[in-house]
Amino acid sequence: MMGKKSEWYADFVNLKYAPNKDAIVCLFRFEPLDEISATEVMGRIASESSVGTWTTLTSVPKMLPRLKAFAFWRRGKFCKVAYPVTLFEQGSITGFLAGPAGNIFGMKAVKSLRLVDVELPLEYVKHFRGPNFGTSAIGKIFKKKSGPITAVVPKPKLGYTASEHAEKVAYAVWRGGIDCVKDDENLTNQTFNKFYDRVERLARVRDKAEKETGQVKEAFINVTAPDLKQLENRIKTVHDHGFRYFMLDVVISGFTAVQTASNIAHDYGMAIHAHRAMHAMFTRNQDHGMSMLFLAKLMRLIGIDQLHIGTVVGKLEGRKNEIIATKDMILFKEVNEIPMIRLHQNWGKIKPMLPVASGGLHPGLLPQVFDIYKTTDMVVQVGGGTQGHPMGVEAGAKAVVQAIEAYHQSIDLREYARDHAELGEALKKWGFTRPK
Repeated sequence: MMGKKSEWYADFVNLKYAPNKDAIVCLFRFEPLDEISATEVMGRIASESSVGTWTTLTSVPKMLPRLKAFAFWRRGKFCKVAYPVTLFEQGSITGFLAGPAGNIFGMKAVKSLRLVDVELPLEYVKHFRGPNFGTSAIGKIFKKKSGPITAVVPKPKLGYTASEHAEKVAYAVWRGGIDCVKDDENLTNQTFNKFYDRVERLARVRDKAEKETGQVKEAFINVTAPDLKQLENRIKTVHDHGFRYFMLDVVISGFTAVQTASNIAHDYGMAIHAHRAMHAMFTRNQDHGMSMLFLAKLMRLIGIDQLHIGTVVGKLEGRKNEIIATKDMILFKEVNEIPMIRLHQNWGKIKPMLPVASGGLHPGLLPQVFDIYKTTDMVVQVGGGTQGHPMGVEAGAKAVVQAIEAYHQSIDLREYARDHAELGEALKKWGFTRPK
C-alpha cells in the first residue's frame, strides 16, 4: 500500500473544509508554546489524534485521505476538528477517547489543551443504548407524578457498620419520606461495612419502610469493584435483593467498566446512579483536560440514568452557565450550540438522563436549586443537611420533603415552616446560607 509523500501538520488544517453530517466534531481550547503558531498547533491536534505522526512518510495506506481529521475553524484560542466517523470503533467509548482525548494532551507544542465538547452524529450515536430509565424513573420506579427524586448519603461517609447504615440512617430517612439512601463514593466493601451484609440489611429495612409508609424506597448501593467479575457479582446481588438501582463510581471505574455495567443494567431492567468522584482532576482546570459537560455527554451515551453535575449553590466548584448547559444537554433530545461552551447535539433515540444536585445542600437551598435548574426532573441529595437537623435524622428527612412540598405549592419556605416544625428548625439552623 503506497501513497505519495505528505507534509503532515499543514495537511490537517483546512479552514474551508465543510464536515459532512456524519462527521464527529470536537471543540478544543488550546494554548500554544510561544514559538509555535496557532495554525501549526491546530494541525498537530488534528494529525496526532487521527492518522498523522511527527514526520513525513514515504509509504501510507491508500485509504488515508478518508481517515484524516481536519482542523477547520478557529476563534482565538478555540478550534474545531472534524473526524470521519469510520475512524472509530462502533459502540466503544474507549476506542473513541484514545484519539481526541489521547496523546495530544501530552504534546510539547501546547502549554495547555482542553476538550470542551464533541458533537456526535446520529451515525455514531445509534450504536449505543443510552439510559434504561432516565427521567422515566420518577414515574416507573418511584410511582411519583413529579420529581425530584430525593436521596440521603449517610454522613460521615465512612464509619457506620452495615447494621448502623441500614437501621440507624436508612430506616430513619425512609420513614421521613426520602426516596433513597445512597452509599458515598468511597464506601464499597470495607471490613467494618461489608458489601453483601449491607445489601441484605438494606433490603430488610427497605421492605419494612415500604410497608409502613406505602411509598417506594430504593438504595443507591455502590457496586464499584476491583475487577469486572466482582462488579458483575455485586450488581447481580443488588438485583437479586429486589433493588431497581445500583450506584457506580464511573470515572474511577473506567469507561469499559461503565459500559459493562450499562449492559448488565439493561439486561436486569435496572437504573444506574453515577457518582463522578475523580472528575475534577481533569475537569476543574478551565485551560486543560476535559469539560464536565462532555463527561456527562459520554455517560448519557453509554447508558447512565442519573449523574452528579453540580448545584451552583452547594459546596462543590461549578460555574452556573456550564452546569445549566450540561443540564439541558442531558435532559433534552436536542440542544443548540453555545459558543465556546457547548456544541449542537441531536440524541436521536437516546433517552434523557436525570441530573443530580448534591454537595452541601440543606432544605433552605432547595428552592434555589430548582429555580436555577428550571425543573424538578432531577435528583437532590441532602446528606449533612438531613443528618445535622437539630431534631434528628427522621425530622431532617421530613424537612427536606416539606421544602419540596412548599416549592411545588409556590409557598415561601418561611411561611410553610410556620405549620411544619421540622422545616422551621432546619431554617433556624441553616437559613438560606450557601456553604463554602
